[in-house]
Amino acid sequence: MTTVRTSQPQPEGFIGFMKPSRNIIFILLLLILGVGSGAFIGAFLGLTQDLPQIRALNDFKPSSVTRLLADDGSPLAELYIENRVPVSINDMPPELLAAIVTTEDRKFFTHSGIDVKGILRAAVRDIMAGEFIEGASTITQQLAKTLFLTSQKTLFRKLQEAVLAFQIERRYTKNEILELYLNQIYLGSGAYGVSSAAKIFFSKPLSKLSLAECALIAAMPRAPSRYSPLANKDLALKRRNIVLKQMVVTGNINESEYRKAVDEPIITHKQHRRVDAAPYFLDYIKNDLEKRLGSSMLYKGGLTIYTTLSLEMQVAAESAVENGLKSLEKRMQTRGQLDDLPQAALIALDVHTGEILAMVGGRDYRQSNYNRAATAKRQPGSAFKPIVYATAIEALGFTQNMTLLDAPVVFKNIGSGKDWKPENFSGTYQGEMTLRKALTLSKNIPAARLMQKTGPATVVNFAHEMGIDSVLEPYLSLALGTSEVTLLELTTAYSVFPSGGQSITPFGVLEITDQGGHVIWRVKPQKKVVMSRQNAAIMTDMLRGVVLEGTGKRARALGRPVGGKTGTTDNYRDALFIGFSPDIAVGVWVGLDTPQPLGHHETGARAALPIWIDFMQSALSGRPYTYFDMPDNVVRKSMNPTTGEILPDDAPGSVEALFNVEG
Repeated sequence: MTTVRTSQPQPEGFIGFMKPSRNIIFILLLLILGVGSGAFIGAFLGLTQDLPQIRALNDFKPSSVTRLLADDGSPLAELYIENRVPVSINDMPPELLAAIVTTEDRKFFTHSGIDVKGILRAAVRDIMAGEFIEGASTITQQLAKTLFLTSQKTLFRKLQEAVLAFQIERRYTKNEILELYLNQIYLGSGAYGVSSAAKIFFSKPLSKLSLAECALIAAMPRAPSRYSPLANKDLALKRRNIVLKQMVVTGNINESEYRKAVDEPIITHKQHRRVDAAPYFLDYIKNDLEKRLGSSMLYKGGLTIYTTLSLEMQVAAESAVENGLKSLEKRMQTRGQLDDLPQAALIALDVHTGEILAMVGGRDYRQSNYNRAATAKRQPGSAFKPIVYATAIEALGFTQNMTLLDAPVVFKNIGSGKDWKPENFSGTYQGEMTLRKALTLSKNIPAARLMQKTGPATVVNFAHEMGIDSVLEPYLSLALGTSEVTLLELTTAYSVFPSGGQSITPFGVLEITDQGGHVIWRVKPQKKVVMSRQNAAIMTDMLRGVVLEGTGKRARALGRPVGGKTGTTDNYRDALFIGFSPDIAVGVWVGLDTPQPLGHHETGARAALPIWIDFMQSALSGRPYTYFDMPDNVVRKSMNPTTGEILPDDAPGSVEALFNVEG
């Protein structure tokens, strides 16, 4: 470290004293303060008895900023109570050290913790004024006060401060004390420590500060809010120039350096507060991190948190939601229906690992931080049907070409004790049809009949295995999505199909390291097999049928292998599309926070699917063209989509469908 020169003339107007020993001065100070020797000894013992253990400074680590990074390592957000980035004194500019010592404590390198003459002088002025008007704290005393004491101005606290300063000086070097002080001190505008100040005020690292910028930082400890250049540039300039002048007086800089620094204008780069990228995602993972690490460690620990979020996908998700809502709002406005603004949510998952790639929880986080992707529970409507079909295929061995009757029906004395008469969304009925066609056209009656065959309790249990944690009522009406779930849960369940039958647990954090770069936590992806690869491939094929032949036809524009299912609840209150490529599962929900109709014909295919397509076009751009899993023991056959009859390949009116070889 560069030696800091501390020579100085006596301040103008200073009252001349003879040069008595320090012991005599200290005794005189006590007499002036009116403390008798006996009382002082008792008070001293009382003071030292309750003081913190100075040895704790060996392990002391100042509160530091925790950084969150996206999946490519780019900055995502910072978490802190005090915006602080601790640095070694060896990485601090010598000009900054000189400016601080000149301004705050010119005798720092020679005193033993307190400036006796300064204390005496301040005491005389305080007694004459009848109150505390002047302090005489050294850098060591200021550090002691900041770390261990309150800012209350009392004689008792000042004596504690002095004793602490002595103890600190006995155990630590001057450089160690100065480093702690410069990393701990508050410098205004949310900057804690000199490194943070350099970033906040000048948008540059500490090592790149000019002499004038060093002097400006050194000017602020006395009154941070007053001298901050972001609060009052003119006052900050005057104070900075005073510091520079004092550096000339103490011999730390010469006249030429002084003139050059004084002529340098103050150029600040205020860090405008904005909403962080992916704010809903950040809230989601912060809730988990606080439980895992505790608030103190999360916000003060200086951790590096590596997240799963793809910034490219997040931007695409936010853009898709914005575009989709604009289109919907135009239609609602045409119908005179914009009393409330519609909301939307989107979640994207890696189907093989469970990594959350993108999350949008609403139209505008600044207006509402309620997360409609991970927290809100709404009815999924027909988007729940694939779970019913998957249960029948996995648990009962049903095949795509088995048939169900699409005709009016009344289910007697269902779980609620009442009769239930479901109806198709279209209001029309087509008689016998295959499972594939019934799902492709999203027919309600066949789904309800299939639920009856499978058993509601079996479907509930299988849905939980697939990743739905919400309570599901074991009634036949569950087939039509009458139990509320989150969008995240539903998308997680769909990921079972393209993943080869594995249920994944979604997560947003990959790894956490401490300030030293040591890994303190690493994710262990949770997977479990809930259905066979063959049956998962069959369900994937059926949901591809929804895109190729049914309500999801608009998704064919992607020109990629994708599958999915629309969902629309009663009176068009909720519109959904949950779908997937071979690697990504994406769920989209659109609706009003207070469940009300979006408007006539605002189905999942019209209100939600365009958002899904918009996002997937960006998410899949540049990715290799991949195919869905095709395991052994499955075969592709042509069949009549209505009767289920197996036909010769490429027979007119046939569709290709997957079957188990033994099926």
